[in-house]
Amino acid sequence: MPHDTRRPDRVAEAIREAVATFLAEGVKDPRITGLVTVTGAQVTRDLRHAKVFVSVLGSDTERAATFDGLASLAGHLRARLGRQLRLRLAPEITFRPDESIAYAARIETLLEQVKQDAVETPDAASPEPARDRSPDPGAPGDGRG
Repeated sequence: MPHDTRRPDRVAEAIREAVATFLAEGVKDPRITGLVTVTGAQVTRDLRHAKVFVSVLGSDTERAATFDGLASLAGHLRARLGRQLRLRLAPEITFRPDESIAYAARIETLLEQVKQDAVETPDAASPEPARDRSPDPGAPGDGRG
């Protein structure tokens, strides 16, 4: 019987959706603050471990507290996923920060800043053609005359 190599991917996607739904339903842990977005999941081939990638918008303190809250929920979530996805052995869940959204937002801000600077100083946006700096051979005082 051929081994299904896509199964971990399917399980990972199911875990991502289930965790996102669970968090959207409103988690009771007061440490989980700010906007938490589940951006992806990876499952080992043996389905024993799952990394759930989340983006947390908020201050560093809020983000740290949110990850503490998520870590404490991992056991409860593992049991819930095992039942929901009908897995014989539910994977151990670890939450990992996904910085890609924050990174993209930072790039967007920088691009906007560059665009704004270009509008405020049009000379910098369209530099004049470089002038020929060599002395004009016909100019007075060139020492030839």
